[in-house]
Amino acid sequence: MGVKATELRKGTVIEQDNDLWLITEYMHHTPGNLRAIIHVKMKSLRTGGMRDMRLGSGDVLEVAFLDKKNCEYLYKENSGGYVFMDNESYEQFTLPEELIGEKMPYVKENTTCVVTFHGTNAIGVELPAAVVLTVIEADPAVRGNTATNVKKDAVVETGLKIRVPIFISKGEKVKIRTEDGEFLGRVND
Repeated sequence: MGVKATELRKGTVIEQDNDLWLITEYMHHTPGNLRAIIHVKMKSLRTGGMRDMRLGSGDVLEVAFLDKKNCEYLYKENSGGYVFMDNESYEQFTLPEELIGEKMPYVKENTTCVVTFHGTNAIGVELPAAVVLTVIEADPAVRGNTATNVKKDAVVETGLKIRVPIFISKGEKVKIRTEDGEFLGRVND
C-alpha cells in the first residue's frame, strides 16, 4: 500500500530495496517559500543498519503489512537462535540471535511475547514495558553506605546483570524496565 511521505510517522515500517525499514526519526521541514522536505532516519529490520533519506512531499513509499501474534518463548538453541511457538497454531520457529539477542535477557523460558511477522517471516519481538525477575546473585551490602542512594551489582535468573539498591538480596523478586534495564522496585508475592 503506497503512502505519501507527508503521512509517514515515527514507528512506521516501509518496504524498500527488498528490505524492511523502521522509521526512527521523522522531520518535516519547509524552508521559506520552497517545497517541503522530509528527512527520515530508518533502521533495517533485517541487518540493523541505519540509513538517512530525504524525500519530497509528493514521494510515495510502500508501507509494510505487519502481523503481531502472541508466541511463547521456549528455549535458546546451541547455535544461538531463539525458539518460539505460536500460541494459536502451535507451530515452532527460530529467530536469529542477531535480530533479537539484546532483548532476550529480559525474557524467561515459557514466557509469552508478542512476535511481529511480515508475511510468514518473524522479524522481531516486542517486550512488555517491565518484567519481574528473581535475583540469583547479589553483592553483599557494605556497612556505612546507607546514607545515600548507593547501588550494587546483581544477576537475575536470566543471566542479566543489573544495578539494584543495596537492600536487595538473593532470592528477592525485582521489577526491571526492559527499555534500559533500570531497577523499578521490589516485588512482594
